[in-house]
Amino acid sequence: MTVRYRIHLHIGYGYRGTVKDARHVLRVTPREDAGQRVESARIDIAPRPAEIETEPDFFGNATDHLLIREPHAALAVDARLVVAVDRPAPRLGATPALASLRAAAGASRESEGEGPAHFLGAGRLVEPSPAVGRYLSEDLDAARPLGETLLAMSRRIRTEFRFAPGVSNVSTRVEETFERRAGVCQDFAHLLIAGLRALDIPVRYASGFLRTLPPPGKPRLAGADAMHAWVEVWLGEEAGWIGFDPTNACLALEDHVLVAVGRDYADVAPIDGVLMTSGPQRTRHSVDMVALEEPAAA
Repeated sequence: MTVRYRIHLHIGYGYRGTVKDARHVLRVTPREDAGQRVESARIDIAPRPAEIETEPDFFGNATDHLLIREPHAALAVDARLVVAVDRPAPRLGATPALASLRAAAGASRESEGEGPAHFLGAGRLVEPSPAVGRYLSEDLDAARPLGETLLAMSRRIRTEFRFAPGVSNVSTRVEETFERRAGVCQDFAHLLIAGLRALDIPVRYASGFLRTLPPPGKPRLAGADAMHAWVEVWLGEEAGWIGFDPTNACLALEDHVLVAVGRDYADVAPIDGVLMTSGPQRTRHSVDMVALEEPAAA
């Protein structure tokens, strides 16, 4: 079943001093794969960039490179999107067991950004963690289809870790999250990545949007007021990449819109870059994502 979403993303920065020159990279346009299609995309930027160059990055994410020459004390990015999602549930029972998956990953020679080899080692923020790997391996059964095991791991994180906004930031290390047993979606994605890579399982960070208002009768999902994070695990040539959301203990299906993938958050930040100013900066970030087929009153 296809679900169409209207999405409004707002990212705002306020600077104490005037910014005289800024270069930014935006990753806010959803991917045109993984069972989804972008029907329309409008991105408004203030102040208006002097130059905008759009191109895919190594991992296939849509990126907008901005040059802003106009002096400014604030930056605003508003993305208004319409995205159609048709992502049926994968057959987890048909996924390979751990030994077969490891062998397939080791034999893969795919060098492009989709290749599993890029997602077995350390990224800029996350390294494989033997301690988290041992924790996750308590759910491992060598004979069980790995997709079923990964869903069980996601449910365990949801049960044993507390969703707690404000206890972490973008630089929080996996070890801190593991010890604290609390965090937000980014922390739980990094935790799962660190543990699975320690077990030689290819896994990548996924960033995107989560349905803000659930269908009637269903509970609201955690993490829907900002850009969301989950993981995608490579489960062999036939199954490909399958999304698991440890924050909500579920598969990433029709409630999720994928924007970018990478080794960890550093590869998929919705905005980064270089600017010249003085003093601290303030940031605002909000997301509104509503299914178009649902009544307006919802």
